[in-house]
Amino acid sequence: MRLILREEVDHLGKRGQIVNVAKGYARNYLLPKRLAMEVSDNNLLVIEKEKKSYEAKRAQEKQEAEVLAVAIGAVKLGFLRKVHGEGEELYGSVSLSDITEALEEKGFKLEKKNFLENEPLKTLGEFTLSVKLHSEVIASFLVTVEREEEEQP
Repeated sequence: MRLILREEVDHLGKRGQIVNVAKGYARNYLLPKRLAMEVSDNNLLVIEKEKKSYEAKRAQEKQEAEVLAVAIGAVKLGFLRKVHGEGEELYGSVSLSDITEALEEKGFKLEKKNFLENEPLKTLGEFTLSVKLHSEVIASFLVTVEREEEEQP
């Protein structure tokens, strides 16, 4: 079945693109969620109008994401964690939840799904984490995990 995409669909295509899909996929997913519409002259005109306003909106979003990327790039987060003996391995880890909370305290509201790496940090050291702010904008920032000094009795 030939459809015009109204939104970008992962692994299928971009907005305004004409694609061929299985009838069941179109009928059960793309059409009910208004992600696509059937190919016709009227629908092509509708898509062209939507495309112009969408491109202006995307340009604005990209510009805002670039400003945010510069701000996030200046962020350095530090965490103190207990380690096993003299080694580098942590008792726990520094999870994405810890990192998003620390970013939120600094004024950045990000979701876990925006992070390109989704594994918790389990060793001491410096790590560069990347966040996808826009389909064309990725920001990186530094996270340092240091040994928490144990109190002496």
